[in-house]
Amino acid sequence: MIRTRFAPSPTGYMHIGNLRTALYTYLIAKKENGKFILRIEDTDTERFVEGAIDIIFNVLKDTGLNYDEGPDIPGDFGPYVQSERKHLYEEYAEKLVEKGHAYYCFCNEERLSHLREEALKNNTVFKYDKHCLNLSKKEIQKKLENQEPYVIRQNNPVEGTTTFNDILYGEITVPNFELEDMILLKTDKMPTYNFANVIDDHLMNITHIVRGKEYLSSAPKYQRLYEAFSWEVPIYIHCPHIMKNETEKLSKRNGDASYNDLIDKGYLSEAIINYIALLGWSPSSNEEFFTLDELIKNFDYKNISKSSSIFDIKKLTWMNSEYIKKMDKEKFHEITSKYYDNLPSQIDRKLLSEMLQSRIEIFTQIPEIIDFLINLPDYDLSIFEHKKMKTTKESSLKILTEVLPIFENTNNYSIENINSLLNEYISSNSYKNGFVLWPIRCALSGKNSSPGGASELSYLFKKDETLRRLKISINKLS
Repeated sequence: MIRTRFAPSPTGYMHIGNLRTALYTYLIAKKENGKFILRIEDTDTERFVEGAIDIIFNVLKDTGLNYDEGPDIPGDFGPYVQSERKHLYEEYAEKLVEKGHAYYCFCNEERLSHLREEALKNNTVFKYDKHCLNLSKKEIQKKLENQEPYVIRQNNPVEGTTTFNDILYGEITVPNFELEDMILLKTDKMPTYNFANVIDDHLMNITHIVRGKEYLSSAPKYQRLYEAFSWEVPIYIHCPHIMKNETEKLSKRNGDASYNDLIDKGYLSEAIINYIALLGWSPSSNEEFFTLDELIKNFDYKNISKSSSIFDIKKLTWMNSEYIKKMDKEKFHEITSKYYDNLPSQIDRKLLSEMLQSRIEIFTQIPEIIDFLINLPDYDLSIFEHKKMKTTKESSLKILTEVLPIFENTNNYSIENINSLLNEYISSNSYKNGFVLWPIRCALSGKNSSPGGASELSYLFKKDETLRRLKISINKLS
């Protein structure tokens, strides 16, 4: 059975790159009716952020990436939080020491700093010099008895090569002298990220691993760990970077948009998932819109590109607008209702939602679009001048003055009745529709764009407010 895992560190909000990793990992498992596992990698205690685990849970739930096993869903391979598996890592690190694939390192920070300074001075990459590998068993035993602090380092060879395979990049071979003896177990007996995920992936029977391209350089060291234990190596898929532009990677540390940021800005979860699926993966068809179930059906990790993708907020915004247009009207109204708290009581909120649904791209545009319903803006009279409608300030004053009695003499402010009365006026004077309706809309909204036209706005405002606004415009234009 295919078993995949999403293994985030609880260091803050869910970055877009992390969410794409979760999505691809989920799709690989579900495509083959496999298992999708959530594992929390919290070994880096210095970067731990309170509440970040709950954010991970909530984002996966919100996006529909439901895991089969995890911290809150018991399975046969728990616990699913690395800090609760601490005893396992020490045991396996000691096994590597016994086999000669790892060793105790007692070097203090002063010595390590000196090595780094020397590397900097010589313009070389810092690499630990295997100093403690040469300690005798007697020296090691004495240091352990004296309780000297130590780490356990991987013992990588300095000769020969190491080869590993990746689905996208094929077979990659590196010379062993490039491999650093990375720390496996820290002085507090906590494992490093690189060591813990190898142990956990094996013990949890993980078959496919999706991660960022930046981990390609660590893959040879993982390969050597698998070989040291004589374990089967999982299938690797190292995904290309998501870029903010041609030269800069999208980065949580640089404050780039997280999933929660996008939701707060008014994007739909379904649109976000659809969009990030296409950041690196190409479907076999030209289709751009996919539900999660359709992604499961169509996704093939062998079609992931090696090339980086640029996160295009304009493309996401367009896609989000298309999702909004196709939304169930009741659901749309339910979401938009929270923006209506300060509206006058006479405003028909359901009609307003219908007027907005085809006009907005993201939900946070709503307050600015509907602010005129609360207070008439202090508008510039130039809004009445429109080349296409052939309106001027003078013509607008004439029209508003002539239509004012129409609005005054009717108490039926239904859209249909207002439409009928205005059409009769337009027809009897042989005017073009826009020549009449544009100044009315501008008078009622104080803007050169608004949801709905003259009849819809007058219906929303009802008689008193409609007349008040028409008179204000007439006075300003006079």
